[in-house]
Amino acid sequence: MTDLTAQRLRDLFTYDRSSGNLIRLKRTARCVRVGDVAGSLSDEGYLVVQIDGKSYKAHRLAWLHETGEWPPGDIDHRDGNRTNNRWANLRPADRSLNMQNQRRARSDNKSGLLGVGRGGNRWRASIGISGKAKHIGLFDTPELAHLAYLSAKRRLHEGCTL
Repeated sequence: MTDLTAQRLRDLFTYDRSSGNLIRLKRTARCVRVGDVAGSLSDEGYLVVQIDGKSYKAHRLAWLHETGEWPPGDIDHRDGNRTNNRWANLRPADRSLNMQNQRRARSDNKSGLLGVGRGGNRWRASIGISGKAKHIGLFDTPELAHLAYLSAKRRLHEGCTL
């Protein structure tokens, strides 16, 4: 995966579990100071940190720092906030579990509500289960469809934190 080891990471940064910040222990560039909080915002909304000319997502670095190993799969932010790298907010997840923690509809969703789409003249609620769409029902308003979706999501998605 990468040449970066936990020891190299620990030589360069300390990790504050309560704030989720990686704090620099060494000056590695002219614009970097010891004690600085590391990271900048990526286009995807994650905090990223440059180490030895490579860019790493801060939540993955937090995992490496604390466990000594790279995460085997995804790391999920329980609260859905991609910049909240507090230890209590991070959990290992496979892609399916990680996707269950979505909090917003995709940008191309016409209703603007997670799990809701048009169903003829009504609003359809559906949810993904094991890679397949499951129909929940048709509703008169998008808000009612969304409420039905949230109810199903809380029952059926173990990764849901809504």
